[in-house]
Amino acid sequence: MKQRVGSLLRERFDRDVVLEKPKDRSFGHFSTPIAFSLAKELRKSPMVIAQELSSSFEQDDMFSAVESVQGYINFRLSETFLDQYAFWVLEHKEEFGKSDKSEKILLEFVSANPTGPLHIGHARGAVYGDTLLRLGRHLGYDITAEYYVNDAGNQIDLLGLSIQLEGQATILNQDVEWPESFYRGEYMTDLTTKAVAKFGIEILTDVSRQRELALWAKESVMELVVDTLAATNIHFDTFINESSLYTDWDRVMSKMGEGVYDQDGKIFIASSLKGDDNDRVVVREDGRPTYLAGDIIYHNQKFERGYDHYINIWGADHHGYIPRVKAAIEYLGYDSAKLEVLLSQMVSLLKDGEPYKMSKRAGNVILMSDIVDEVGSDALRFIFASKKSDTALEFDVEEFKKQDSSNPIYYIQYAHARIRTMAEKSLLSADEISNAPLKNMSADADSLLFEALLLPEIIEDAFSSRQVQKLTDYLKSLAAKLHKFYYDCRIIGNDEEAKLLKILEVVALSLKTGMSLLGIEAKDKMVRSEDEA
Repeated sequence: MKQRVGSLLRERFDRDVVLEKPKDRSFGHFSTPIAFSLAKELRKSPMVIAQELSSSFEQDDMFSAVESVQGYINFRLSETFLDQYAFWVLEHKEEFGKSDKSEKILLEFVSANPTGPLHIGHARGAVYGDTLLRLGRHLGYDITAEYYVNDAGNQIDLLGLSIQLEGQATILNQDVEWPESFYRGEYMTDLTTKAVAKFGIEILTDVSRQRELALWAKESVMELVVDTLAATNIHFDTFINESSLYTDWDRVMSKMGEGVYDQDGKIFIASSLKGDDNDRVVVREDGRPTYLAGDIIYHNQKFERGYDHYINIWGADHHGYIPRVKAAIEYLGYDSAKLEVLLSQMVSLLKDGEPYKMSKRAGNVILMSDIVDEVGSDALRFIFASKKSDTALEFDVEEFKKQDSSNPIYYIQYAHARIRTMAEKSLLSADEISNAPLKNMSADADSLLFEALLLPEIIEDAFSSRQVQKLTDYLKSLAAKLHKFYYDCRIIGNDEEAKLLKILEVVALSLKTGMSLLGIEAKDKMVRSEDEA
């Protein structure tokens, strides 16, 4: 809707026009300060320009009023336009908010080490990435969701060693000298039991089979990771194993050219010449590649696949890693501006105001699966999408288990269920409702309909700004308007029942579409609470 108005104004003024929503709806649906930007060019006051421009819209069917107020031009959409748009929306529900973008995007997120279950830090990045994926695909972008499996290096070897030590301690009852770093928790006990069942008890003491054990355990952990993500409605198109990339190292090194050099038996990337604080080691003295080496090969492979844009979602602790990866991309001959790195901050959990208890299964972290079990997938997704991803997030799980208006996801789902319940009670047919003319709407009805029809702009803004919380904020606001409208206006049995239900059908569609883009189910029926709105 905003795009339609903006397109019309762009044609009329032969330039892009900034459109705003007036805080005071009595001024209209949209407002533009274009007269202020034209004042110097036209050598007139903004008030005079606004008056002249507003008068040129008198015969336009899209608007019922175009007025100048203190240099601003305010636009009130006509009921005819709103009615036609509402009718189209209800006739083309699957197309609502969609567009046709031509850009191909590779979106990499989660990419947690395959050495243990996903914790809540991973969960935040997972929900953020999947919500961006849903928004982008709805807008027509061709997006591939990818998981980079870090299955090379010391962490995989340590996984095999940890299982052997766990088995020696708990199954063989031996005294074990634990290394400074090792993997622990109930999931390790489960892996050890499964390993003995698969390989025999001798696997626990055979050092020569430690790598075999580690690779099997990695696959088992990845199955656990995929299952946890699936339980939260998150799925990937491709998985790329780091271990499969190193056969390409020599070729990639040659592509880097003067971007790498030997010193003191190590190979460095000259990343300081590309904005990094220091040059970084990519191959150690003993010939073992560093973590950065794998990322260089991986990003070369990414760019060779020919996407238009690349998005990585990393934990906030990887902030310093960005310039060295971008430096490698430049040395490889690609445009590093095509890589966009988004950061996801950690999460702090409370339960009844106290720090949430760590998981025994993980050893020292809170598992994603624990929170899903505690509050459900819908609540977890809403929580993690409800605040800008690069800012800290703290929440109390008990708040999201409440079945009343204090729980925002309940509040939104109940708004949708409330509309569906009214539609069931009505004796009017679907055609009678969708064909009802939207004439002489009250200010509240007009405001509710306008808010519901803004969903496409919210989707576009949430994706382009990478701020998915704009969608959760919108849904909370729309649900609040719906609940207030329900209490202020009798709907079933009203002489204007068809018109009111038509407006509510648009609201329901916006709520359902918005929740779907968050990976959340829109409920048609819910148990009534005494404090549901």
